[in-house]
Amino acid sequence: MRLAAILLALALAGCAQLPKATVDAGEARLSGRLSVTVAGDVHRRGTGGAASFELFGNADAGRLELTSPLGALVARAHWQAGEATLETPGEQRRFDNLDALTREMLGETVPVAALFDWLRARPWPAAPHHKTETGFEQLGWRIEPRLPSLVATRVTEPTVTLRAKLDEGS
Repeated sequence: MRLAAILLALALAGCAQLPKATVDAGEARLSGRLSVTVAGDVHRRGTGGAASFELFGNADAGRLELTSPLGALVARAHWQAGEATLETPGEQRRFDNLDALTREMLGETVPVAALFDWLRARPWPAAPHHKTETGFEQLGWRIEPRLPSLVATRVTEPTVTLRAKLDEGS
């Protein structure tokens, strides 16, 4: 998985990291720990990775920053209408949308725009959903919010599980 490869490479290199971005005092912010696991099958091995995250802005325009366990900022995603950018140490790439960016960054498409609401234990208002015993389903994902934590599982193959735990005060 690309996230795991980025974190491993940086842990071995020790010094490659992105500079910190400035933060607008009024900007919405969520932070915590994030892990993404992609299930394997008989043809391929499962993959996964974990990082600390900071999520700024909103579904229309925002920023996601991933930090290694050693505290180095290893990836930054920016998005706004019609464009998404991924920065890693020594490289900046542009994508048509946030789905294409997350597919490159995490190995599978993850609906980052919906995370702003999912992390607050509510469905994203831009897409239909239906309730389940433990939460709700939306965008092909089963969402099980247990504040301050979230487990989101994509119901199609390969199964992708996203786990997040918010820091206090997020």
